[in-house]
Amino acid sequence: MENVTHKQFMDNLIARNMGEVEFHQAVFEVTESLLPFIDDNLKYKYYNILERLTEPERVIIFRVPWLNDKGEIKVNRGYRIEMNSAIGPYKGGLRFHPTVNLSILKFLAFEQVLKNSLTTLPMGGGKGGSDFDPKGKTDNEVMRFCQSFMTELYRHISADTDVPAGDIGVGGREIGYLFGQYKRLKNEFTGVLTGKGIEYGGSLIRPEATGYGAVYFAEQMLKTRNQLMKDKVVTISGSGNVAQYATEKLIDLGAKVVTLSDSSGFIYDEEGLTREKLDYVLYIKNIKRGRIKEYSEKFKAQYFEGKRPWDIKCDIALPCATQNEITKEEATTLVNNGCICVCEGANMPSTIEAINVFHDSKILFGPGKAANAGGVAVSGLEMTQNSMRLSWSREEVDKRLKDIMVNIHQTCVKYGSETDDYVNYVKGANIGGFVKVANAMIAQGVV
Repeated sequence: MENVTHKQFMDNLIARNMGEVEFHQAVFEVTESLLPFIDDNLKYKYYNILERLTEPERVIIFRVPWLNDKGEIKVNRGYRIEMNSAIGPYKGGLRFHPTVNLSILKFLAFEQVLKNSLTTLPMGGGKGGSDFDPKGKTDNEVMRFCQSFMTELYRHISADTDVPAGDIGVGGREIGYLFGQYKRLKNEFTGVLTGKGIEYGGSLIRPEATGYGAVYFAEQMLKTRNQLMKDKVVTISGSGNVAQYATEKLIDLGAKVVTLSDSSGFIYDEEGLTREKLDYVLYIKNIKRGRIKEYSEKFKAQYFEGKRPWDIKCDIALPCATQNEITKEEATTLVNNGCICVCEGANMPSTIEAINVFHDSKILFGPGKAANAGGVAVSGLEMTQNSMRLSWSREEVDKRLKDIMVNIHQTCVKYGSETDDYVNYVKGANIGGFVKVANAMIAQGVV
């Protein structure tokens, strides 16, 4: 068997998936570290695992008609990418945002396969969503959209087939509407969605899980250099669920969080956020559904319109907003300003060029598929609780979450340690996530 170069593999993938630039980027980053490993482990090449892994098992696209409050019929497009089920039911979030398209969801589903594998829980990978924008919509409009969306999606999912969760634009409100419609259509109460309210089968710590998990992962990275989180200055992008709870955990650990952002700009609070200030952020974003600029007006912080926070001097950066939010130039600025650790709370927030800057500078860099796996880890724990018809305490779920993040870190170190003692967490996460899925695919034959 001849070795396939990285360029040959990517040229073939791009030809089969024209125009899907986010998907190309995600596969490029993963295969760059996987191909040398596969060349040294010929069974993965013999079974053509990489080509199979980058082709979804199923892609579902459907129409979502709904009525707005004026009685007008609106139409959006719905998706579900069922990427790989080798180690368990498809598992991954639903994203409601105007930018949603096939490329973004395929990149997220592909990353989800490896991320879920790293948790060691029995979950395959999937992703879905719609180009519907919940912003500016009333609760009744969001409910009608969710009911229409689930009226099509329900035939493709179940607790043992495909278990969606929330993502950007899909929080507790949307999950509730989606679950209610599924129950109505199927006449059954099952753990078909995660991120549910605690009153109807949700897990404690689930809203906090991605943010907490990213901080736990960053803690483990710092320990490899005999450093603690206490007194570190942290810049965070985003102000949604992940950013909020990452901030909460960092405050608890004695770090100083100085920035938050949204699509309009970012705030810089040199004194650092406190619990009181964070409570106001939760009010702005979760109840009022307003803009982060209001924080600067209340607490006299600086506000930078239309900008991202990566020019601010920091020890640690946590990108928690969206994909490709740290460019090569911004990465260079972070390094030059003394940043020692970048830990991704969002999915693929750093461009490939930015990641190269981090690696060349030998700073700690935690890729999203490892660092933000806390959310799906607790989703997996929610599935377990639903299957057992019981609920664990907050302390027990948090302990299990931290244990999972520590184990993910150990896996990354195992597969990512290089000869100069530098840990390449990207390589470690890619290979560590790949091995379990690949071995399961081989065991199950050509399917």
